[in-house]
Amino acid sequence: MSKQILVISTSPRKGGNSDMLAEELIRGAREAGNDVEKVTLYDKTIGFCKGCLICQSTQRCVIHDDADTIAQKMLNADVLVFATPIYYYGMSGQMKTMLDRANPLYSADYRFRDIYLLTAAAEEDEHTPDGAVTGLQGWIDCFEKARLAGTVFAGGVTSVGEIQGHPALKQAYEMGKQM
Repeated sequence: MSKQILVISTSPRKGGNSDMLAEELIRGAREAGNDVEKVTLYDKTIGFCKGCLICQSTQRCVIHDDADTIAQKMLNADVLVFATPIYYYGMSGQMKTMLDRANPLYSADYRFRDIYLLTAAAEEDEHTPDGAVTGLQGWIDCFEKARLAGTVFAGGVTSVGEIQGHPALKQAYEMGKQM
């Protein structure tokens, strides 16, 4: 059965290494027969959450920018995939801001169950993405029907395109095929 998969690439660099991981996951997911939509944040206008909590009664954000539109796409996806570069051992600021702005989903009847995280970093240590995983898990913990279903980490990549030939690309592709 085909799934609606939303991939949110949060890198500020077009074609960055985490974005390449996203592309490989998308390739695998589409080959498996799924409907995949990719959203990139590098070209979007996303303001910070104001903490007003009006969204908890309206299921919409009072800030009418790209984050409001993306949150509505998240609401209707079966699967969410976040791709982020690791900055200072955490997720990108763009990803954190988008997670904050997805607050209207907390009280909504969201469809997503499985959430995946793709990360890339200059550092190679296997624990490099732990901060990003913990941050995303904190968000997921607020959605009782959702779970962190898998992660892929590409270490040792800095410059755009440096990920070419990295084994994490195959892992992302295979993860997509299994969705």
